[in-house]
Amino acid sequence: MNARTVSPVLVGRERESAALDAAFRDARAGTPSAVLLGGEAGVGKTRLVGEFGARARAEGARVLVGGCLELGTEGLPFAPFTAALRGLVRDVGVDGVRGLLPAGAGDGLGRLLPDFGDADAGAFTGESRARLFELVLTLLERLAASGPVVLVVEDAHWADASTRDLLTFLVRNLGAGDALLIVVTYRTDELHRAHPLRPVLIELERVEHVARVEVGRLGRDEVGELVRGILGADPPAGTLADVFERSEGNPLFVEALVGSGAGRDLPESLRDLLLGAVQRLPEDTQEILLVAAGGGARIEHELLAAVAGLDERELTRGLRPAVAANTLVVDGDGYAFRHALIREAVHDDLLPGERTRLHVRYARVLEEHPELMPDRARAVTLAHHWHAAHDVVRALTAAWRAVGETRRALAYAEALRMASRVLGLWDRVPDAAERVGVPHVQVMEEAVTLADLAGEPDVGIRLATEALRAGEAAGDPMREARLYELRGMLRLRAGSDKAPADLREAARLVPADPPSAERARVLATLATKIIGLHGTRAEALDAAREALEVARAVGDTESELSVELNLAWLDLFDQDDPEAFFARIGRVAARASQVRAFEPLLRAFTNHSDVLEMYGRHAEAAEVAAAGVARAEEYGLARSAGAFLSINVAEPLVSLGRWDEALDVIGRTLPRTSAGVIRAGLHHLAGAVELARGDLAAAERHAAEPPGLIARGAARRAQNLFPVARLSALIALARDRPAEALDALDPILTDVGLPDESRYALPGLVVAAAACAELGDTGTLAKVWARVEGLRVHGPVQEAHRLTFEAEAARAEGVLDQAAWDAAAAAWDALHQPYGTACALVRAGEAALAAGDRDRAGSALRRAAELAGGLRAGPLRERAADLARRAGAPLGGDRRSPRLGLTPRETEVLRLVAAGRSNRDIAEALFISVKTASVHVSHILGKLGVAGRGEAAAAAHRLRLFD
Repeated sequence: MNARTVSPVLVGRERESAALDAAFRDARAGTPSAVLLGGEAGVGKTRLVGEFGARARAEGARVLVGGCLELGTEGLPFAPFTAALRGLVRDVGVDGVRGLLPAGAGDGLGRLLPDFGDADAGAFTGESRARLFELVLTLLERLAASGPVVLVVEDAHWADASTRDLLTFLVRNLGAGDALLIVVTYRTDELHRAHPLRPVLIELERVEHVARVEVGRLGRDEVGELVRGILGADPPAGTLADVFERSEGNPLFVEALVGSGAGRDLPESLRDLLLGAVQRLPEDTQEILLVAAGGGARIEHELLAAVAGLDERELTRGLRPAVAANTLVVDGDGYAFRHALIREAVHDDLLPGERTRLHVRYARVLEEHPELMPDRARAVTLAHHWHAAHDVVRALTAAWRAVGETRRALAYAEALRMASRVLGLWDRVPDAAERVGVPHVQVMEEAVTLADLAGEPDVGIRLATEALRAGEAAGDPMREARLYELRGMLRLRAGSDKAPADLREAARLVPADPPSAERARVLATLATKIIGLHGTRAEALDAAREALEVARAVGDTESELSVELNLAWLDLFDQDDPEAFFARIGRVAARASQVRAFEPLLRAFTNHSDVLEMYGRHAEAAEVAAAGVARAEEYGLARSAGAFLSINVAEPLVSLGRWDEALDVIGRTLPRTSAGVIRAGLHHLAGAVELARGDLAAAERHAAEPPGLIARGAARRAQNLFPVARLSALIALARDRPAEALDALDPILTDVGLPDESRYALPGLVVAAAACAELGDTGTLAKVWARVEGLRVHGPVQEAHRLTFEAEAARAEGVLDQAAWDAAAAAWDALHQPYGTACALVRAGEAALAAGDRDRAGSALRRAAELAGGLRAGPLRERAADLARRAGAPLGGDRRSPRLGLTPRETEVLRLVAAGRSNRDIAEALFISVKTASVHVSHILGKLGVAGRGEAAAAAHRLRLFD
């Protein structure tokens, strides 16, 4: 064998290196980025990243490296982040890391590394996981504040679900100004169609400043350079062509071929080549490598010594040839195979019986010497080894211990997998309950809970249904209630109509006497989850009142506060007394803050700001919501509860006409959250602003997102469903498609009785009246009127919408009611909503012009144009300007040709009329019906004040409308 089997210099890779260097430069300049580096096994990803890391360190960067570890078919939870954190601790110490985080927050890193203690061991919730993710991001951001940081996550094809989730979170939430680069490597040849990393890569590639780089094979010249680098001289004649042909440009294969020193009788497979290199090592070294291969791609020195059964001297003597041959490399206090393919080849060469005995040796050593591995990693590793050893009893007990440890680490998907393994092995172990210390139904309940936490509702519903159908919880009403409650929550998330029935059954099963925290919880859950659903108001009120009484009796403060929020909300719609609501919500917030009950506290901020906005107190609403976002950041929930509150910051800013500020809030928040309902709300607000400013393409892009993000069926809510329908209808009207607008508004017209519907239905019904006006459809208008009359108006904003509807409905009936439009404009003006004011003033001006009152029309239109101009609402300002010219009161500095109040579609129709086209020709050219074309022509004749098509064409030419 050659003394050197690896080239001393990196060969080729100029394109890939340039991409990494460019991303680093961007990050250093304050534009955080990520590079997804893919390539087949052996193509040189690790070498490429290692060389890049050395360059980054030379430029002052801190480079943190962690790899995903293969462990049978599952990876270790959060393994790369644990490794990266361990490296950081080696550099700056535990106290140094704590110093980078908010006071007291460092304990949360105990989920990843035991050095930080046992973090809040009893808290296993989605919020706990959100706080952990936020904590990791905060650590990276604060590190990056003092200099560039590169985080390398290697072998992501082995990543567990929790690692994938955290990685996705970090990449999606890279904040502007952070000198942070994330590099992810993965094997492309491992990514089969169903591989869980595939959708992650697709999602991340859509994120701004994320680049996907493929590392290809080497070309003929590059293989020649690599061979010369390994040999240190030119190879014999013919060798280069032979190596290139056999290796097909894969660098690892090239190194194995050159390192073998053999001739034309080389084995054809890379695996055999790699094994050949191992088999040329001393026999004792080969035995140690076989042991090491059973422990994964990396193994600690002490663990290897214990499993190999060698003393320090024997182990060192046996390892030296492997390290010298570059088969193993020293990695901290342990060893790693130079390439995972080498470990795979060695491990796969074991006979089945040898492999089983090796896994038993590992498991026994770890059980006898727990100090060799941190508890959480040891639990998962033991579960793997006993399972691979086919010892069902020990595999069962080890998997159950791993459930607890992975759950403590908030690795819910991995805990669910372990719980599923326990359930799969249960019937094969006669005394399983005694072995694990809990009955089968408790394991089922735990698995359902984990499915909920892991975001696997279908799995949780199936498991809960199985447990309930088998009657395992019969005789234990509390457990049965928990299963029904869990299934109900899961069904709600899945949009199932069966969800409310499950929650009701859970409440029925928990005895009312004696009062208990369990009954308070199930009643609070029932009240909270059905309060916004159709036809549940009275039931939610009864459940909330009883839950409050029980919570107070048993001292369950968090449930009490949660229910207080529900009751305050319900009473508001009974009493229509916002001041009483604000006082009540303030008391809840004060108590929640005192006892650090973050869930009701953040709900209080949400409800307070929401009702302020509902009653037209927009500036206060934005302030309260912003304060709530700040509190969410304190709790480490900026990207969950904080993102939801960001909707309540943006919405009043839109109302106030502070559109650029609103878009800034939306732009910062959208990349930081993946929650569907939150993203839908943000997209809706952004779409409405873009539409008002005339950017139809941007509005349509935003409008395309929410329909796939909001719940339908039993879980539907007016606040999510109706605004989406309204935005789609407004876009259809802008496209001059009023019939499509009415179709889009069908949910608002037909879905009657949803709680809080008047707030979200009225704006959409105004649009419906406008569509009826465009169509001259009084039949549909009667149905819209009936829907409005069935709504109760709460507060001045809804009153302004009602006044606007009445004016728009009169227009649909052929009446331009100036008094009605004046009333609507005054209502919007009193609320300091410039866009609503301007829209109503334009209609008021149009009505005044029709009545011959040009002075009044000019006054209204000039103010409307001024307001629209301040908002950069181009289409509205242009319409106001066109009408002002007709009134003989053109806006100052406005020299554009008059459009005489024509819509964009009517202008296109007039252009075709002037060209002598028939209604059928116009319909074909514009992809509309002949009837619609005829309606447009009639509207044009009326607006131009002419009797026929010829006069319309002459007027267009005289006014030079199309010059």
